[in-house]
Amino acid sequence: MPDTPSRPHPAVTADTLTAAGPRPHDRAPGHAHTSGHAHTSGHGHTPGHGHTPGEDLAPGGEHPPREGRRTRPPGPYRRLLARPGARAFTAGNLIARLPMGMFGVSAVMMIADARGSYALAGSVTATGLAVTALVAPWTARLVDRHGQARIALPATLLATLGGLALMLCVRGGAPDWTLFAAYAATATCPNVGGLSRARWNHLLKGDPEALHTANSFEQAVDELCFMLGPVLAAFLCTSLFPEAGTLVGGVLLLTGMAVFTAQRSTEPPPGRHTTCGPSPLRSPGMPPLLLVCLAMGVVFGAMEVVTIAFADAQGHRSAAGVVLGLQAAGSCAAGLLYGALRPAGPAARRHPWCIAAMTALMALPLLAATLTGSLPVLAGALLVAGMATAPTMITGMTLIQERTPEGRLNEGMTLAVTGLLAGIGAGSALGGWTAEHLSATAAYGVPVTAAALSLTIALATRR
Repeated sequence: MPDTPSRPHPAVTADTLTAAGPRPHDRAPGHAHTSGHAHTSGHGHTPGHGHTPGEDLAPGGEHPPREGRRTRPPGPYRRLLARPGARAFTAGNLIARLPMGMFGVSAVMMIADARGSYALAGSVTATGLAVTALVAPWTARLVDRHGQARIALPATLLATLGGLALMLCVRGGAPDWTLFAAYAATATCPNVGGLSRARWNHLLKGDPEALHTANSFEQAVDELCFMLGPVLAAFLCTSLFPEAGTLVGGVLLLTGMAVFTAQRSTEPPPGRHTTCGPSPLRSPGMPPLLLVCLAMGVVFGAMEVVTIAFADAQGHRSAAGVVLGLQAAGSCAAGLLYGALRPAGPAARRHPWCIAAMTALMALPLLAATLTGSLPVLAGALLVAGMATAPTMITGMTLIQERTPEGRLNEGMTLAVTGLLAGIGAGSALGGWTAEHLSATAAYGVPVTAAALSLTIALATRR
């Protein structure tokens, strides 16, 4: 690693339904009423229409519920996506977001295959991450000031060209420094999840329950993309050619962003008059949240590297991706369930409890590795541990939205993502060092310690 129609209609229950009886003015044109009987085909309904001429149709051409038939009110996610324009921009951001989980793995595999050096590949991707941490808030500020369509699409095009330049430099045998320069250009890519969350915040303003569902949906999408992205990238790079992951990822990113930004009806209005105000960094309560995001990133980065090291020590390095995928699957499922529930109390009160649950569950992989040394048992522990991740991130993002100044939402959420990215980089380095100098089993203490640190920050700065 980033949409106000009318409020949903109240649910219709069976007690409010009545049978739709034939009425003269509802009869289809051209079907005469003779001797009290509608003209029907031999099967009892109008040919080609599938209903009797006198029968009322519900909106959309569907048959109304019969008397006595109970209807189930639509679920929260169905209501969310039923809002005008929601499905269109969601489809675009799904296509654009999937490459976010592809680019890192694709770059490493492509560079390592051509240059024979994982150290070089890791250095190039780490440099890109560092540049992204610097450039992303600036890009988000421009998006808030000038609008998503005017900034996000050109910035995505520049990032795609950077990926293409990297591919050509690797394939053409260019000097190593060109790889760093090319990959640094990809840092202009906007935070797609942040753009989507900003649209939901615009569409659902004044409806906190619906916004909670939207944040949960977005977090589940994040988990899904980071679960499927690496798998797709590895498949393309190994089954086709080493540059296939980068090439397909660039096409998906540019196509998805074009579809997303074309949905102008749900785009938040530019906030030129608000971007001259205080930075989100100076908003009350924001710095502690960003510190929590940094510590959370250490959890994620360390867990990934340590799990790969543990699987390698067990002689099953190729299974590491599947094991980590289970952690993401647990988080995705928990995020969807959390979004379907009505949250109790304000987000500021729920946040420390979510972090506490995450800290407790992060101890499970450490216990599984220490007591059993079994990779299947560790996989089960990661599946359970992942279930606390999405609710914690959802609640944290809700607080970010609440505490970000009006008109600077993309910048505020991008700062949170930047904190996560910085933490992931630090966690990867710390987890790798611990696994190499101590053991992979002992290194599972790093994510537990980082989660406990985030809980300490949240409790110490709670207002």
